[in-house]
Amino acid sequence: MRPRWKRAGLVTGLVLVVSGYVLLLWQGPWWLDGRHLRTEHLEPADAVVVTGVRTALVALGAGAVAAAGLYYTDRSLRHTRERDREQAELSREAQVNDRYVEAIKLLASDRTVERLGGIYALERIMRDSPKDHLTVVEVLAAFIREHTLLDTEGEARVRTDPHPTEYVQAALTVLGRRPVTHEPFRIDLRQTDLRGADLKQARLDRIRLGSAELNGSDLTEARLEDAWLQETCLEGVWLDRAYLGEANLRAADLQGASLVDADLSNARLIGTDLSTARGCTAEQIGAAAVIDEATKLPPGITAEPESGRAT
Repeated sequence: MRPRWKRAGLVTGLVLVVSGYVLLLWQGPWWLDGRHLRTEHLEPADAVVVTGVRTALVALGAGAVAAAGLYYTDRSLRHTRERDREQAELSREAQVNDRYVEAIKLLASDRTVERLGGIYALERIMRDSPKDHLTVVEVLAAFIREHTLLDTEGEARVRTDPHPTEYVQAALTVLGRRPVTHEPFRIDLRQTDLRGADLKQARLDRIRLGSAELNGSDLTEARLEDAWLQETCLEGVWLDRAYLGEANLRAADLQGASLVDADLSNARLIGTDLSTARGCTAEQIGAAAVIDEATKLPPGITAEPESGRAT
């Protein structure tokens, strides 16, 4: 009913406007300059005035019609562009969904080359479609957990290769170089076997790696701010120039780890084993937020326990 009433009102208004305009053309000269115009037996001078006024009114009417035409043309073009934009967005969404389904199928394959294709396809989707960023991150994290999870007793699987499989390393690499955006969750890689992983310059801030095995991994220049590394095995890892600001390293094992120029600002080193860490300095330990009596420091380095330090 409303569109019908709207159309009826529009037609009525248009009829009134046209009628008013015709009346204005007919009687306008006398309404505007009636004191100087005769109503009967017009003289040539009167005709000149009447013709001039009506010419001006016709010009104004033509201008109004042209303006209305331009207005409605603009509205039509805007509507067409908006409809085309919505259609293009729907098409793009459909393409992204199709690509996502194909990537998941590849990820579930038993062939390494197809798994790699699925991982890199998901990375492309994550970069092309920011709205799918969080979904792709969670899928990749779940994929890594599925293939590296420690057994129920926290024991690592026996393997001859000192490094992760090619597809697990690819998934880790993609996670480590994902676009910077707000992530309301922490990437969960707890209790995973990531021994020998290559994570140089990886962006792993706020990641959960509690009780994970990272022995011999390369975390040079990695971003691990506010990471959860409780009880994580980090024996022999390379953490040179890595940023561990505000990281939780409670009971983490860093024996033999290289910490040259690593940033431990406000890190929690409660019960952390740094007894044989290489490149560790008193300044690094002094920058940590919390240590306690159970913290094992390299020979020659001492620090105050938790009492008196910021928490």
